[in-house]
Amino acid sequence: MTQNKPLKDKIALVAGGTRGAGRGIAMALGEAGATVYVTGRTTRMSSSPIGRKETIEETAERVESRGGIGIAVRVDHSVPEEVEALMKRIEMAHGRLDILVNDSWGGERLTHWGKPFWASPLKDGLAMQHGVLDTHYMTAHYAMPLLIRSESGLLAEITDGVDYKYRGNLPYSLSKIWGIHMAAGLSEELKPYGICAVSLTPGFLRSEEMLAHFGVTEANWRDAGEKDPNFLQSETPLYVGRALACLAADPGKGSLSGWHLSSWELSERYGFVDEDGTQPHWGRHEQKLLSQP
Repeated sequence: MTQNKPLKDKIALVAGGTRGAGRGIAMALGEAGATVYVTGRTTRMSSSPIGRKETIEETAERVESRGGIGIAVRVDHSVPEEVEALMKRIEMAHGRLDILVNDSWGGERLTHWGKPFWASPLKDGLAMQHGVLDTHYMTAHYAMPLLIRSESGLLAEITDGVDYKYRGNLPYSLSKIWGIHMAAGLSEELKPYGICAVSLTPGFLRSEEMLAHFGVTEANWRDAGEKDPNFLQSETPLYVGRALACLAADPGKGSLSGWHLSSWELSERYGFVDEDGTQPHWGRHEQKLLSQP
């Protein structure tokens, strides 16, 4: 993918591209030659409530280093005026949008694992819902007039999982399942315009926050397998990014509109690999775990 540029001249927006899956997706779109708008709240001049060091400028630079055009724009996707201003900027510069990736999140510190929802702070549970529902819905709303001008548009809701099963915490489950139905509903409303809408999940994501959680870096990440053997089946954010980029470049992607897709499923479909040359398959690993007595 680094030499082939199937997305050259395509205009993409990764909403929530500061870190994690969003950063990996932006980088992979850059590999494929796209112009990528990277938005988020953390810049070199101002931090978000999450308080991590990654910035949208760094992500844009990584897009550039892989052959694309990266444009960092600070946007709080919970503020309508800021989202609307972003779309006006894209319209003035390009007249359309070809790829919208809804990846705004920030719910890690709001999730109270091991507690029933009534024993967890109400404000955190509600904040998690607003952090996904409001931002993703609003971004799609303001982006749609630009997206339907594309000849091969794609909207991807980045989530966790490919089904409606409980995910170990009720607020977390609600916020992640919502993205799956958002994509399914959008696929129906976008049929007349030829826009493909899907949800997409990574497997066990080796994000910056997850590496920090295990006290390792990307250089020695396998050491965390001593704490959690499942982590040995993890994938970098670039892996789900390449899944998205391959899908965006597929002229037949319309047949997948409304589907709940995964990085491992698309790796089988398109043959891409992770940065280390492997093809992690969380779905297969999860089936093994479920089959154990």
